[in-house]
Amino acid sequence: MRRTLALTTAAAVLVGLGATAYATTPAAEAARDARRPLAGLRILISNDDSMRAAKASNSDGLGLYELRRAMCAAGADVVVMAPWQVQSGKGTAVTNGGTLTVQRRTALPTGYEGDCAGAPSGGAVFGVCLGEGGCAPDSPSATPADTVKLALRGGLAAKAGWKGAPDLVLTGINSGPNVAASVNDSGTVGAAVAAIDQEVPAIAFSSSGDETQMRFPRENYRAHAEFGARFVAGLKERGLLTSAFALKVDYPDVSAGQSAKAPVWTRVGDGAVAYHAYEQRGSGDTFDIALGLCEGAESTGECAEHRPDADSTWLLGKGHVTVAPITWDRTYGTPVDARRELKAVQRYVEREAPRP
Repeated sequence: MRRTLALTTAAAVLVGLGATAYATTPAAEAARDARRPLAGLRILISNDDSMRAAKASNSDGLGLYELRRAMCAAGADVVVMAPWQVQSGKGTAVTNGGTLTVQRRTALPTGYEGDCAGAPSGGAVFGVCLGEGGCAPDSPSATPADTVKLALRGGLAAKAGWKGAPDLVLTGINSGPNVAASVNDSGTVGAAVAAIDQEVPAIAFSSSGDETQMRFPRENYRAHAEFGARFVAGLKERGLLTSAFALKVDYPDVSAGQSAKAPVWTRVGDGAVAYHAYEQRGSGDTFDIALGLCEGAESTGECAEHRPDADSTWLLGKGHVTVAPITWDRTYGTPVDARRELKAVQRYVEREAPRP
């Protein structure tokens, strides 16, 4: 009451002097808070697509900048620490020796330069490469899990001045969905698992490409990022940001003007959407690595999907946003920990989460 009264009095004085005054009122503060629901939240962002955002296909990190943009717009303080090169398919791999260089990117992709200008950390973007003495264009890269582990174990303190862990780790937005069997290979998911392994809440975001799945339109990333900011705000408001498990959020293709459908609580599918194929060159010792795609609802073998609540079915077949809980624990048959939190997040997704 005292602060509002003082500001109101000051405003009256300014008006009397012929100046334009803007009083802070409860209504104005509520409106400001509604525009900045993530104010006070410190977020680390990483991915497995790198921080380059240079390819015409948008497959090398553009989604990261859309996610950074949306989180800063919602009031979060954001720092990016991502692989220097594309690291798709690295899963939870880590580098076991040598040195890492954390190099700040000063010239950001066109259109994203001022997105986090008002954030305490300025939305700093760092790329992480292997070796010392600086990162060159062809420097080998740290893995996605490397970047998160490094950030949480001293990198953020040294480079951004953060004391203690961030409130949340976000990974992505990946170029292409991470569903079904591909989840085990995903560096986007692997980086999120690295965060909850350090008891920091984490969410992995992945977006579908266009109908070819070879191009990844900005429209998909932007729609997902803006949904993601509202999704995170809802979790924060309800006290549901937990490190007991990570969340995997996949977004359908909306680049042709179609709308994404409501979020659905899913399981990771037991089939495959894509798989690694190995083609021998003649009769020699060399095999080419190729990407195989499962096509059609009647797929068989490793492509067959048996779960009615599979992420791939609801995302690719029905056009919904899909949410699945992911854990680091690979012990088969382990009782579910944090059951109450899991049910609360499921209820949020099914009944209260924002609609695209």
